[in-house]
Amino acid sequence: MYLSLFNLTDKVAIVTGAGRGIGKAIAFGLADAGADVVVAARTAGDIDTTAGEITAKGRRALAVPTDVRLSGQVANLIEKTVAEFERIDIVVNNAGGSFTIPTMELSEGGWDAIISENLKSVFLCCKAAARVMISQGKGSIVNIASIAGLRGYTFNAAYGAAKAGVIEFTKTLAIDLVSHNIRVNAIAPGYIVTPGMLQLDKPERIQAMSRHIPLGRLGRPEDIVGGVIYLASDASSYVTGETLLIDGGLLSTFR
Repeated sequence: MYLSLFNLTDKVAIVTGAGRGIGKAIAFGLADAGADVVVAARTAGDIDTTAGEITAKGRRALAVPTDVRLSGQVANLIEKTVAEFERIDIVVNNAGGSFTIPTMELSEGGWDAIISENLKSVFLCCKAAARVMISQGKGSIVNIASIAGLRGYTFNAAYGAAKAGVIEFTKTLAIDLVSHNIRVNAIAPGYIVTPGMLQLDKPERIQAMSRHIPLGRLGRPEDIVGGVIYLASDASSYVTGETLLIDGGLLSTFR
């Protein structure tokens, strides 16, 4: 009986940043749980591949190239989703990115770019999708934050500030939308090995990080999937405004 609470059969989900890494794993996980999935990212080739693999799993999929920093493109994503599937049940705001630089060397343009990609994008996607969910009287939004939003994050002040903003925005939006039966939650991953992470850091430093993680290893994109399915499904029907840590116990060592 209780396992059925995690069933997402015939739900319609949007996943941003779904071309690779965590977003791609989330899109596959939602499809495996029964959802039809709209995948969005700036690189059309990546999301076309993701959509094709979802279709091969027996679920419907739609790839919509989208720059989530731009309100017009976000509106197009929502419009195409509704035109194809007639509803939106789940939105996972995963798109984001960063670069490492000491705070005193970070330019105004660099700050603006990181805030736009990681925080403004969440605001735009949440607001556009919520309009549809309000008309339906139900929905679930899952924002992918980071442990960087919960502790000091050396050489990445803008990213940490943006992710802290995502966590706070999640709490506020959850209260704003609760009367419409729309739940809003966040997930804060720890060190997850993704193509983006490998581009930002040296392999030996990334491997050294595992020594500080109580569970003894770095995370994988697939480690985030279970949390997303939980927050997207009826299994978490009494949960809103929360941030779920998936970090191998790392932040516990700082408390």
